[in-house]
Amino acid sequence: MSPARRKLLAILALLAAGGAVLLAATQPWFDVRLVDGGPVEVAGGSAAPALSALGLALLAASGALPLAGRVARVLLGAVAVLVSAGAGAVALSALADPARAVAPAVTAATGLAGRAAESEVASAASSGWPVVAIAGAALGALAGVLVLATARSWPGPTRRYGATDAAPASDARRAPGDEWDALSSGDDPTDRG
Repeated sequence: MSPARRKLLAILALLAAGGAVLLAATQPWFDVRLVDGGPVEVAGGSAAPALSALGLALLAASGALPLAGRVARVLLGAVAVLVSAGAGAVALSALADPARAVAPAVTAATGLAGRAAESEVASAASSGWPVVAIAGAALGALAGVLVLATARSWPGPTRRYGATDAAPASDARRAPGDEWDALSSGDDPTDRG
């Protein structure tokens, strides 16, 4: 696979990972039944509050990669691995202890806080969205590793709108006032086709 294709693959994988994590954070993760029988739906952003920020960080890394130089690409790859690990840990933590993850939503619904809110949870059924967040985090980590492994061989950013590297040979030795003198004598310095 060519370096340009590896670059594209890494950028698209990070984009997909960030999108999956961010989307999962906005979806319902738990359907909670309280001891008194009342239902509470808990979104991923409430069960795992850091998840939205981590998803946005992965999206930002995917946007920065095409513009980054070699050193910055390596740093972005390392950041992508760390952010993905954090997103995976946050989602796994919510799945491992649903009563604690849904406690803020239960507090909002009942007014009880801390252990009292956790003891108010009769059951918490999980949806598939936490798994989507974990899969997105895994994809982001793999993309970060791909960046770390291949970023040094990627083609550099293009200079589409930058200035030219060198002045034309006829203008190389002109003094700042020479342009005005040329205009005074009837020579248009911009008309050098």
